[in-house]
Amino acid sequence: MLSKTQNKYIRSLALQKFRKENKSFLIEGEKIVMEWVEAAPKIKILVALEEWIIENKALLHKGNIEQIVSVTAEELQQLSALKTAHSVLAVVPFDTQAPTINYDPIWSFALDQIKDPGNMGTILRIADWFGVPQVICSNNCVDVYNPKVIQAAMGAHLRVHIFEHQDLAAFIQKSKSKAYACVLGAESVYHYASQKEGIILIGNESNGLDPMLIKLADHALSIPKMGGAESLNAAVSAGIICSILKAPVKIL
Repeated sequence: MLSKTQNKYIRSLALQKFRKENKSFLIEGEKIVMEWVEAAPKIKILVALEEWIIENKALLHKGNIEQIVSVTAEELQQLSALKTAHSVLAVVPFDTQAPTINYDPIWSFALDQIKDPGNMGTILRIADWFGVPQVICSNNCVDVYNPKVIQAAMGAHLRVHIFEHQDLAAFIQKSKSKAYACVLGAESVYHYASQKEGIILIGNESNGLDPMLIKLADHALSIPKMGGAESLNAAVSAGIICSILKAPVKIL
């Protein structure tokens, strides 16, 4: 059974202020929580329905979990930051052993003022899918530990190094990788298929990239328009551009 103090603590993590103060965040849902358990990073508190704990008892014993607490469905809903609670949630500390930014010739996403949590989480998931090892976020991006980001990322936080509150201009200038700015009306991305490394610059959902970042980029590119849609959202653009730039064989 959770104490009142624990209850208050877990519920507070729905807010960025308390996530920063406690250097912890919430993960929710059977699949995401089990990924954390199997990967064995530290979990401070795992809270779940009793039947879920019993069903997964053997695996839970292998995890790095400080405390496991069973609660009712009603209690779990009160703790959840989601509209509809899953069977389990957990409190996870920030990665205090996170590496420093890698400036060597590798793949990176550089995100300029991505505000929408769904877009941010999906871009992290795309990075995870395509093996992009690091995501660099500008000062005004949404908090990457926002519950909606966590849900959309589907475990990407375990495998992708994420750096918040960064100066993207400084990163581009220090990096040994070429920078590709995603801009409407620029040269077709298909002309740059099958690159070995690079920084993929994705801008704000409404306003696009900061003009200064476009100037610093080695190339400006876009996705050719073939239909009537006015635009693509940041995450969709990131997925398409990444798949073409990182294509294992030349597609032109």
